[in-house]
Amino acid sequence: MANNTPGYVYILTNPSFKEDWVKIGKSSRPVNIRSKELDNTAVPLPFEIFATLKTAKYDIVEKKIHKAIDRLTDLRIRQNREFFNIKPELALEILKDEATLLDDAEILLYENNQPVVPKPNVPKEKEKELNLPHRPRFRFSMVNIPIGATLVFIPTGIEVKVASDDQIEYDGRIFKLSPFVGTYMPAEKRNTSGAYQGAKYFSYKGEVLDSIRTKMEAQEE
Repeated sequence: MANNTPGYVYILTNPSFKEDWVKIGKSSRPVNIRSKELDNTAVPLPFEIFATLKTAKYDIVEKKIHKAIDRLTDLRIRQNREFFNIKPELALEILKDEATLLDDAEILLYENNQPVVPKPNVPKEKEKELNLPHRPRFRFSMVNIPIGATLVFIPTGIEVKVASDDQIEYDGRIFKLSPFVGTYMPAEKRNTSGAYQGAKYFSYKGEVLDSIRTKMEAQEE
């Protein structure tokens, strides 16, 4: 008898992985629970949810996605594991292709391990009145900060280097801003959600990144 209980196919990333490594697996339970189960001593940093597909056919869909990626080339890092050397965005496109063949597919994208809720379709003028969030993800090129520049992690005074347009380097490891904050934030300063807007916790030449960005956006307007 077929199981009609929905489950999930997930795409996970991890700041401790090499660039463009993802884990693609399945779970009969919510993915935030599964990602926490995978957080063990074998992985230096917690997994981050990139996207999920909810469907009753999650078991079949996961196998089809693995096969689709395997057909591209030998992208599986180890043949008996669910890790692939593929951009998460490309993995998401394959996930979306499979979703078109389903009548119960629900795809969710995530940011800081929280589902991204689509904004209401309203005019820009009305959007400003409602004060709805619409800013794209922070990148250093937005505020003219060059690769190699030194930033200060405000809560502890740690200095880090800009490694790419959206990554920093500290102690020989590469991080994105928000995961770094979640990892190095002192226990007494942590918030209850565990989600952080990274640009609010770093400064460049004495000025908070988010403040620099806000000023530049005001000038553009």
